[in-house]
Amino acid sequence: MNRARRARIVATLGPASRAPGTVKALAQAGVDVFRLNFSHGSHEDHAAALKAVRGAEMALQRPLGVLADLQGPKLRLGRFRDVEIAVAPGQRLRLDLDETPGDETRVCMPHPEIFKALREDHLLLLDDGRVRLKVIKRDDKWADVEVLSGSKLSDRKGVAVPQAVIPVSALTPKDREDLAFALRMGVDWVALSFVQKAEDMAELKRLVNGKAACLAKIEKPAALTELGAILDYSDGVMVARGDLGVELDPEDVPVAQKQILRMARQRGVPAIVATQMLESMTSAPAPTRAEASDVANAVYEGADALMLSAETASGDYPLESVAMMNRIMERVENDPLWPGLMDAEHAGMDEHDVDALVAAARKAAEASSTACMVVFTTLGGTARRMARERPLQPILALTPNPDTARRLALVWGLEPRLGRQPESLEQVTEDAVQAAMEYGLAEPGQRVLILAGTPFGAPGAANLLRLAHAPAKAKRRRKA
Repeated sequence: MNRARRARIVATLGPASRAPGTVKALAQAGVDVFRLNFSHGSHEDHAAALKAVRGAEMALQRPLGVLADLQGPKLRLGRFRDVEIAVAPGQRLRLDLDETPGDETRVCMPHPEIFKALREDHLLLLDDGRVRLKVIKRDDKWADVEVLSGSKLSDRKGVAVPQAVIPVSALTPKDREDLAFALRMGVDWVALSFVQKAEDMAELKRLVNGKAACLAKIEKPAALTELGAILDYSDGVMVARGDLGVELDPEDVPVAQKQILRMARQRGVPAIVATQMLESMTSAPAPTRAEASDVANAVYEGADALMLSAETASGDYPLESVAMMNRIMERVENDPLWPGLMDAEHAGMDEHDVDALVAAARKAAEASSTACMVVFTTLGGTARRMARERPLQPILALTPNPDTARRLALVWGLEPRLGRQPESLEQVTEDAVQAAMEYGLAEPGQRVLILAGTPFGAPGAANLLRLAHAPAKAKRRRKA
C-alpha cells in the first residue's frame, strides 16, 4: 500500500477514532503516524490505541508510526470567589501567591517562577489571549497589572508570558510518568511541549535514551530565538501553531512557520505543521476554502507532515478529514509548479562524504529512466538525508529494524519497509531491484538507483551509489 504523495499525515486518536476498525480505516485513508495526546485520556486508553495501530500495521503490511505527545507545564490562574469576574480595559488587578479565592481586585497565580521572570511592561496573555494584561509593578511574590483588553475572566484560565523565559522544566512529574509508560508501550516518537531552550530537548533525549525519536514542539516565542540549538538536539520538530499563535501576533505566525520549516529542512529534521488545519471538519463534512489553502500551502512549503487534532480525535468526521487532507496533498503534488518549489532549495554539503553522495544520487535520479531510489538504512540517517533533497522519485527505505521503519513513516517521500540486512554487493542489488518491483515502484526494464553503506550491517553513513535495471522479463511477486 504505497502513498500517491510525498507529504505525510499525522492523525490524533481519541474517543472518535481509537476503535481498531476505525484505526485501520484511517490508515487506509492516508494516515502515516498516529498521535496519542497525553493531555487527555488514560494510560489504558492509550495502550488500547497503540494496540489498534499495531494491528492495522500488520493487516496493511505498512509501517505506521506512533507519536506520544506529552502535556508539558500548564501555567494557570487560581480560582475566583464567584467563579468568574468582569474585566475592562484600564482596570487594575493584583496577581499574587495567596490561594484565597480571588475577586475584582486580586487573584492567585500559583507560579512563583513567573513572578521572578516578569518585568515592568511585560505582557500576560490569559485564556488563550482573550484577556491581555500589562505589568505595572512587580515583585518576586506579586505583580500589579492593567487590563489592556478582555471582558471576563474565570477560574483556572491559562497564563502565557511571551516576553520572558519561564524557569520551569518542560517535563512535569506527570510528563515523566507518561513518558515512562509510553516508552514501556513501545512508541516510536515522543513530543515535548512548550520547549524553550536546547536544554529541554537534551533532558528529554537523556531520559528516552534511544528508545524513541524525540520531537520538539515549537509553541513559545523564546524557542524561536534558540531554534538552531533546539533542532540540533531534536529528531523532529512541530510547528504547534495553537499555543504559538497565542503568544505571537497573528501576522507573525506564518513567518515563524516558514522559518521553522526552512531550518528543519536544512538539518534534515522532519517537520510537522499542526493545529486547525481542517478545524471546521470537527463538525462539518467539508473544510472551508481557507483551510484547504492552509493545507496546500504547507505542502508547497515542503513540510514533511501535516497533523489533524480534534478533527480525528473527537470530531464527527474523522475519516472524511483524513481523506480530504489526502486529496489536497495529492492535488498539490500534481501541480506542475510543485516540482520546481521542491527543487528550489537544497541543503549545503558539510564535511560528511555522504552529503556529496546524496547530492549525486539526487542528480542521477533526475533521469527519466529512473523509476525509484532504494536506500538501505539501519538507523535511518541516510534515508533522512535523501529525503532532505526532495527528489521527485519515490524513495524506498529498506531496513532490518522495525523501530527504524516506523520512525521513518513521518519523513517526506519515504516508503519505509522491512528487509533483510544484505551481506554483499550482489545481494544489495538483488534485494533493491526485487523490492522495488515487489512494492510496485519499478516496472521490468526500468532503472533503480541504490544507496547503501559498507561494511554491510554496520550502522553508518552511505558510501555506495549504484545503478541497476529491473530484469525485462521479471514478474512482481506481489504489490503491497
